[in-house]
Amino acid sequence: MLNISTNKVSNFLDLYSYKSGKATLHTNQHKLFRRLLIVSSILVLIILLLPWTQNITSKGYVTTLKPNQRPQTLQSPIPGRIDEWLVQEGDYVKKGDTIIKISEIKSDYFDEQLTDRTSDQIRAKSASVDSYNSKVGALRNQYSALKQEQKLKLEQAKNKLLQSKLKVTTDSMDLEAAKIKATIAQTQFERTINLQEEGLKAVKDVEEFRNKLQEANAKLNSQKNKWLASKNEVINAELSVSTIVTTYNDKLAKAQSDLYTAQSSALDTEAQVSKLENSLANYTKRNSLQYITAPQDGYINKAIKSGIGETFKEGEPLVGIMPANYDLAVEMYVKPMDLPLLHLGEHVQVQFDGWPAIVFSGWPNVSYGTYGAVIVAIENFANEQGLYRVLITRDPDYEPWPQALRVGSGAQTIALLEDVPIWYEIWRQINGFPPNFYTPFGHEASQNSDAKKSK
Repeated sequence: MLNISTNKVSNFLDLYSYKSGKATLHTNQHKLFRRLLIVSSILVLIILLLPWTQNITSKGYVTTLKPNQRPQTLQSPIPGRIDEWLVQEGDYVKKGDTIIKISEIKSDYFDEQLTDRTSDQIRAKSASVDSYNSKVGALRNQYSALKQEQKLKLEQAKNKLLQSKLKVTTDSMDLEAAKIKATIAQTQFERTINLQEEGLKAVKDVEEFRNKLQEANAKLNSQKNKWLASKNEVINAELSVSTIVTTYNDKLAKAQSDLYTAQSSALDTEAQVSKLENSLANYTKRNSLQYITAPQDGYINKAIKSGIGETFKEGEPLVGIMPANYDLAVEMYVKPMDLPLLHLGEHVQVQFDGWPAIVFSGWPNVSYGTYGAVIVAIENFANEQGLYRVLITRDPDYEPWPQALRVGSGAQTIALLEDVPIWYEIWRQINGFPPNFYTPFGHEASQNSDAKKSK
């Protein structure tokens, strides 16, 4: 009922005589409430003053520390057809073990004796190279012989030319002597005629000197013919020298042309031999690619192309393999706002999926089921989701990670930052501020030293 009267019920009834009154009515109830409020306030104040480790939480996945230790797929660099599987899924293989045997599907490589036939072609072409080299040597000898013959012939012709010129000089001197004799004979003949007209000489003397004049003129004409013949021999000798030079130049040019042709053929054949050797090496390497082998020790995960006789293209994945020896790591993804707070070598706590854990992110010392890790790599470019990838591995100062942990399982990471009071952390979270930005001592020292060097 409503209490609309100023009269109290306790004035008419004894409430303590009832069980409910005894249970609820106390004289010190306000005192107990005040004590409870004071104790709660003190506890809240103490809690607010407790230290709290700022942290960055993110999800991640178990991976391997080195790229060559991660799961991989095996491809064939050539197209082919699967002929035989030598392993099955789950098998352990060592490096170099054959996994798949394949065969060719291109008609250019169907010949099983392709490498042998190519080797025969190389031997034949190599013999041709030797023949061309021998021909080059013979042509060089021929060229040298022609040069020597030209030199000798030219010297012979020049000597003959010199002889002809000397003979022209001799004949010219004889011609001058004949002219003098003819002049003397003419003078004597005229003097004799004059004396005969005066009666001092007989007609017989005149006839005698006439005969001598005729003989002198005849010798003069003969010497002129001889002198002209000598000059003609000089011209013939000069023409012979010119002919020898021209003829042997033609012969030397032809020999040199044949030499260059032989050298060109030899070089062309050597190029063909080199091309055939390259083809032979490619064929030999291609034959070795008909066996897909394990690149390292590991386990066969999955047969991607499983059928016998199934064809595939070059570069198409055929089988997946997981390396047997690997070092575990975790890749975590952080927001761009948190990236400047992370540095190489900083400590991180990790919780793995499948392992029970009780986590107090701000009090890592009282957490249970978490494992220590350290940052080893920070990516400098964000992925499609705008997150940065950070790689962490086991901290050697903490307990080992679980032996049954496998690559690909999930993980929850907690990157530990500065220690602050709880009240500060609550105030930061309410205002949406980022954690305190700080730089480790070693990192700051290295930055200072780099700045001094740059100055």
